[in-house]
Amino acid sequence: MYIRDRIKELRRVKASTLLPNPKNWRTHPDAQRDALQGVLAEIGYADALVARELDDGTLELLDGHLRAETTPEAEVPVLVVDLDDQEAAKLLTVLDPLAGLAETNNDALALLLDEVETNNDALRDMLDQMGKTLQGEETSAGVACENEVPIPDIYQIVIECDSEEEQKGVYERLTSEGYTCQLRVL
Repeated sequence: MYIRDRIKELRRVKASTLLPNPKNWRTHPDAQRDALQGVLAEIGYADALVARELDDGTLELLDGHLRAETTPEAEVPVLVVDLDDQEAAKLLTVLDPLAGLAETNNDALALLLDEVETNNDALRDMLDQMGKTLQGEETSAGVACENEVPIPDIYQIVIECDSEEEQKGVYERLTSEGYTCQLRVL
């Protein structure tokens, strides 16, 4: 399978010059803002923001809005991608929910939580909440927020075919029956 590399370059730019995406649907509660400030204070930048270059040369954010807002005067690392409007909207829509689909290895997380030390109160609160969630206590971290967008379950099936011709026939039959299908060659 061929996968395109859409990253054009890594730039370091002043955060305040980055345009917030007008379609950004994520909001950031105070607890998240405070925890991010704690991470930035104790570690610094260890991840890049993602932006696309508009026709006038400005950079429009796709990921990293809170980091840019938190450190407007800082030179921040930005991965510049070559996405058109539709692709940018798709990435903006799915990037955070896709990460949210990851599952937790409770044993590994418990070991990490025992290892991590912080002097930041907001970061300590976040880590404590994670520990309580591991112990099965009901916390606000385990309850869906009002503004969260539910991610629907997606059920898929893979059908192996002996030839491209057979694959085409199965595809045409299933799409004619109303199924959403994608052709893959592995």
